Amino acid sequence: MSPEFPIFLTVLLALPVVGFLVVIFTPRQNVNFIKWTALIFSLATFVLSLVLLTEPFSTSADFHFGGVVPWIPTVGITYALGVDGMSILLVLLTTLITPVAILSSWTSINEREKEYYAFMLLLEMGMIGVFVALDLFLFYIFWEFTLVPMYFLIGIWGGSERRYAAIKFFLYTMAGSLLMLLAILYLGLAGGTFYLLDLIDLDIPLQTARWLFLAFAVAFAIKVPVWPLHSWLPDAHVQAPTAGSVILAGVLLKMGTYGFVRFNLPLFPEASAEFAPYIAALAIIGIIYGAIVSYAQQDMKKLVAYSSVSHLGFVMLGIFSLNAIGIQGAILQMINHGLSTGALFLLVGMIYERRHTRDMDEFGGIWRAMPVFSALSLIVTLSSMGLPGLNGFVGEFTILLGSFNSPVLGAQPWIFTAFATTGVILAAIYLLYMFQKVYLGPLDKPENKALSDINVREILTLVPLLIFIFWIGLYAAPFFNLMGPSVDALLDTMVTAVAGL
Repeated sequence: MSPEFPIFLTVLLALPVVGFLVVIFTPRQNVNFIKWTALIFSLATFVLSLVLLTEPFSTSADFHFGGVVPWIPTVGITYALGVDGMSILLVLLTTLITPVAILSSWTSINEREKEYYAFMLLLEMGMIGVFVALDLFLFYIFWEFTLVPMYFLIGIWGGSERRYAAIKFFLYTMAGSLLMLLAILYLGLAGGTFYLLDLIDLDIPLQTARWLFLAFAVAFAIKVPVWPLHSWLPDAHVQAPTAGSVILAGVLLKMGTYGFVRFNLPLFPEASAEFAPYIAALAIIGIIYGAIVSYAQQDMKKLVAYSSVSHLGFVMLGIFSLNAIGIQGAILQMINHGLSTGALFLLVGMIYERRHTRDMDEFGGIWRAMPVFSALSLIVTLSSMGLPGLNGFVGEFTILLGSFNSPVLGAQPWIFTAFATTGVILAAIYLLYMFQKVYLGPLDKPENKALSDINVREILTLVPLLIFIFWIGLYAAPFFNLMGPSVDALLDTMVTAVAGL
């Protein structure tokens, strides 16, 4: 990558910060101006991010819009940014989800609005930084930075147990991050640089690589979260405000899965191949466990939260299939989960604003009172359970195909696929169970008869997600084309390690 300052990506990172500064210096009584400022700057960031699509990701595995310049040269730390086919979709997902989340907060956040929207813009900057940073020290700064605004979003604007959930979220992620920091320091000192593309060529003894792999893996597995490191997630989701849950599911969890693809696989290829069957086994346990526990929930938001453990188990299985179709399916499923589960959290938030309860027993028959809301909910529910023609099916099918032909999952990799497939069936059970209890049946509760259907603003928050739900489900080729060359280049660096098993 060229030794020049990455101007475009720096501007992309700076735009939410400018919005943050405008919000901070606006008198708090100007609530409408604060809301519109946050929305306009987040939309401007999304529009600017579309410029990334002008580069030939479908024919080149190179990093685009990138650059690397010395930052702390005495210890080899650089300011290195870049976007390739494996990160561009996650950058675009971040810039899409953020304005959707801000718009969903329009009427639900009624106190300390100034701080709330300021934290939302700061969080967007941090998330983009995670996906574009190519220096391990810089990546770690962005990684840790995202903890702060999310901690306050949960701790100030969350539910009745918000402080407990916020502290648990912070401590879990921080504990894992400390192990990753030690591994980053070792790599930087051993290689004389923290620049990722130079460290990939570093000759690390296999025994050392195993420990470094595990140090990174624990940090990323907590963030995903991989079973059994998942217990912070339901608390954080349930207590977070609706927009916080949308961003947490839509983007923050993907920082963990992205970390495995961007760092663990290329830096420690032999260790990745060795640990692949064990991580795939944990992924399958998560798929089945998350689905079973989802079915047991009465709180709709907690059901959706546990479903993330199940859905992201598929992503982990695809990544550690260590073949092109599995990794591409995993990256696409990261996007799919952000769209479908983000939309589910939006829908739960809309119904909660009207009834101030998420207990499924309090509902029933609301299709008659809210037909538009219910029809959109059906589409999102079918998307999340992987109905053919919608986005979830494409991602899950390619992941299962990748695991079926995996070179590293033992002599009979189809066994992993067979167990993972049960997650598809279980997802249909718990999602249709929820839909039946909430939307169908008699409209026999007076409170539900008075429910108003969703308004134009609420429809606008869902429409962008619905467009991509159908687009990916019906024509996913452009998304696979974007990531294809970068995934192939990643596997080329690992071919010797994989072939040796």
